[in-house]
This record gives sequence, structure tokens and C-alpha cells, in this order.
Amino acid sequence: MRNETVKSIGDYIREQREQAVRQLAQQAGVSNPYLSQIERGLRKPSADILQQIAKGLRISAEALYVQAGILEDRPGDSGVRSALLADPELSERQKQVLIEIYESFRKENAAAAEVQTAEAEAAQAVAEAVADAKPSKSSWSDATAEAEQDERSGDADDVSGPTIPSD
Repeated sequence: MRNETVKSIGDYIREQREQAVRQLAQQAGVSNPYLSQIERGLRKPSADILQQIAKGLRISAEALYVQAGILEDRPGDSGVRSALLADPELSERQKQVLIEIYESFRKENAAAAEVQTAEAEAAQAVAEAVADAKPSKSSWSDATAEAEQDERSGDADDVSGPTIPSD
């Protein structure tokens, strides 16, 4: 008796799957055998067929286009884009609008980061230029001590100042 239950559940699942495939083929406007050939990689469907299949599966047409090699996968996807595209409760138009908004935020943040980096680099360059132009405390002390030594020894010839006439 248990085998009959297992067999009947197996039959039920198979029937459900076959029914879903028939519905998908009908929604996509293709035959069951053609859809089966697409699944097995024997046929390459057009973008229109892929769009209809995506609609029937309630997934993003873009996801199928990437899988089919029609579109290149975009790098740097944080998962937000994939989540939006996979959400069955959003229409294709809503998904596209949300993705456009998301991408505009990313571009805005990238531009702001570039400006911030440029400002930080400019501030660093100014700080380095000031540090190079201003004598350090130790070199100032050394220069002062050397000048005092020259004054005491009488070697301060190159020090300009008032000339005192001799008698």
C-alpha cells in the first residue's frame, strides 16, 4: 500500500511539472518540443521568446539574456540588482525604474568619492609643500647656531647690516 502512495505522489509531481511546462510553452508561444530543445541547449531562442519565457517563469528577461549570452553580466552587482530582478511581485517596468534609481545613487556616490579623494590628495600635496618650504625646528636651530658661531669668529662677512666707519 505504501508503494502506491509513493507512486501516486511521484505521478502527481510529474503531472504538475508537465502541466507547468505546457503552460510555459503556451505563454511563450512555442511548442513543448521546442521548449524542451531550448532546455537541452539544442536551440537558441530569440530575445522575444526569452522575454516571453521570463514572463511565464516570473523572472527577469535580463537574467535570461545574460544566460543566453545576449547581454553581458554587469560587474559589481551587490545583490540588490539581482534581488530586484528576481522579485515576482514587481512588474518589469517597476524593476527597471528601481534599478535606474539604484544605479543613479551608485554613480552619485562614486562621483562624491572621487571628489573627496581629489580634495584629500590636494590637501596632502599642500601639506607636503608647506613642510618642504618651512625649515624644520632642528635645521632652524642649526642655522642659528652656525650664524652665531660665524659672528663670534668674525666670519660673518656675508651678513648685511649697517656699516660702521672706522676712525
